Amino acid sequence: MIFTDNQECLQYINAIPDASHKKKPSRAPTVDSELPEEQQQEKTKKDSLNYAHPRFVISEFQLYETKTRFYLVGTNQARQHFRVLQIHRTADLVVIQDDVLYTEAEKTRLLKMIDDGNQGVGGLQPSAIHILGMVGFVRFTQGWYMIFITRRRQVALLGGHYIYHIDETRLVPIQQHQKMDKNSDEARYVATFLNIDLSKNFYFSYTYDVTNSLQNNMTQPPLKGGGQERGLKYNDMFIWNHYLLSAGFKHLNSRSGWILPLIYGFVDQAKISVFGRSIVVTLIARRSRYFAGARFLKRGVNDKGFVANDVETEQIVADMETTSFHSTNYLFGNTRYTSYVQHRGSIPLIWSQDTTNMSPKPPIELNVVDPFFSAAALHFENLFFRYGSPVIVLNLIKQKEKTRRESILGKEFSQAITYLNQFLPKEKQIKYIAWDMSRASKSADQDVIGYLEKIAEETMQATGFFHSGVETTENGEFSRQEGVLRTNCIDCLDRTNAAQFLMSKCALGHQLYALGVIASPQVDFDSDAVNIFTEMYHDHGDTIALQYGGSHLVNTMETYRKINQWTSHPRDMIESIKRFYANAFSDADKQDAINLFLGNFVTKDNQPMLWELSSDYHLHNQDPRNKATRRDYRHWYSKDALKAKVYEQPPTLYEIPIQFRKPATDPDESDPYQGYWVEYYNHKAYTSLDQLFVFNMNGTLKYKPFKITNGKDLNRE
Repeated sequence: MIFTDNQECLQYINAIPDASHKKKPSRAPTVDSELPEEQQQEKTKKDSLNYAHPRFVISEFQLYETKTRFYLVGTNQARQHFRVLQIHRTADLVVIQDDVLYTEAEKTRLLKMIDDGNQGVGGLQPSAIHILGMVGFVRFTQGWYMIFITRRRQVALLGGHYIYHIDETRLVPIQQHQKMDKNSDEARYVATFLNIDLSKNFYFSYTYDVTNSLQNNMTQPPLKGGGQERGLKYNDMFIWNHYLLSAGFKHLNSRSGWILPLIYGFVDQAKISVFGRSIVVTLIARRSRYFAGARFLKRGVNDKGFVANDVETEQIVADMETTSFHSTNYLFGNTRYTSYVQHRGSIPLIWSQDTTNMSPKPPIELNVVDPFFSAAALHFENLFFRYGSPVIVLNLIKQKEKTRRESILGKEFSQAITYLNQFLPKEKQIKYIAWDMSRASKSADQDVIGYLEKIAEETMQATGFFHSGVETTENGEFSRQEGVLRTNCIDCLDRTNAAQFLMSKCALGHQLYALGVIASPQVDFDSDAVNIFTEMYHDHGDTIALQYGGSHLVNTMETYRKINQWTSHPRDMIESIKRFYANAFSDADKQDAINLFLGNFVTKDNQPMLWELSSDYHLHNQDPRNKATRRDYRHWYSKDALKAKVYEQPPTLYEIPIQFRKPATDPDESDPYQGYWVEYYNHKAYTSLDQLFVFNMNGTLKYKPFKITNGKDLNRE
């Protein structure tokens, strides 16, 4: 039989008598595999835990090509099993996932057969591209492209699972001899698409779900028995390559190892040394892909209830006495992990600013005056679904102005909250706090820091925070966060970041206290722990500001604490000029790139080009011809939105059977319980300390004072 690069070749290997999966006939590969991963693991099954939603992790890739096909072979660091993805080099995108898990010998035999079957047209050739992950597929006017991650960098470690920053990507045309004229529409689309720099602030993890919070990840029952079929789904709101992946994979929650969600935002991690205990603080910011864009071009809320500059910030504080999320007896039973989540987003009213007059502070216009506040209702319903109640709104915009700008929105926002609250049960009503932070910071008799710290403490008492652990009779330490603090100013940048920092500082004290590190739930300014945390939050604010506003933070914590004012004022002026320049000259191109990258705009025949559109309003709002049925103006929320989120499940869904409570022997990354031994420790690989992420992690040790020994050597105490 002659083997060519078609589906028969992939099927033939399953019929080989000595194949490990010979007892179970395979079915033809499909465009998107719906075969449950537990069935795949049964074929090559060692004695393992009965996971409810297993997933084969793919972290290493090798690309092969023939004249008519691409073959992407995936495995992980254990290199025990392999998967094959077939991509047709045709005008239409055809992606075929092979359902089979191959051994190394079977994979080699398969590739040899494909090579033999294509000797007449050049055989099977390996690509020289070093591939570390697949971002997805995209098409403009001529043909399809694949986007691969080719360089990555470790930026955080959670429970033995690495989070990576993308350092380099590669756009690979699928069709052969796909030539492109430099002045063509295709070339312009490619240049626009590449304006989204995937090497800046895009993050992923092979084994940890970065789209969900730690609380959601650690409270999802991992073992069978609770009726959960698919387990915790990726949070679509934060998957920035959702459109790119959807082109090749129909169901992004099929738990396929090929699907690698990317988040856009910020990730940082640092060590705090307290009396010899190693405490690790992780900061993760996830930017929503809905209604995403540049500062003056995306304001307020769209008619789907999604706000501009929507960012979820999570701080994770962990005692690294043990690395794993799991304890001896229970999956996710380690009680040394804590987290706190807060939210920022534009004021949920339909408003805009006209930038045509090149003013640094354009006038604010309320475009739609809706007495029923339908868009705001959708937004707050979404917050109830995501975080539960209470929802606490901290509005920091100006309340009194000579020329009314921000105060226009303040009055309307207050009316919106009052209207929505009258239909909510009293215990579920939105708590609204309006405070003119700008005026307070310029007043000699007002304590900005003290007032915000008071709000932070009250919020902490209302929402609580997440403290890991399984609900058992002997474990009374765990807690869950219920509700969220939603902070905004006009841009949700400078004032918002300062307020969020003080909320985070309050949460840090409570988290360290819960871990038994400090004697009371308060941490002081200018301590080593708060100094390193301030640096992290400053970097977090700068990154969010660059993504949305085009410059670093204009007003930092130093501004509001009124320290180093002589040096901070010139810096603030320079950043203001940078922000004005970016908003005036580069925001339009940035918005086009975002619309193309996220699939808000898709090229079609006989329609205007992206750069010919006078407005992108229709790309971010519902088609008026297909709008959903209007809701009751009084019952503006779904009853399910107000139901208390159930995080606790029977302990039996977490309990590790006695026979599995033993050291890992030849583990695989796909094992949620012991896979981190391969990913993090990787004892079979040589690693020098200067290349080890944890050894080089930023931390408080840099604040130790210097001392001079013998007048020559400069050492840290």
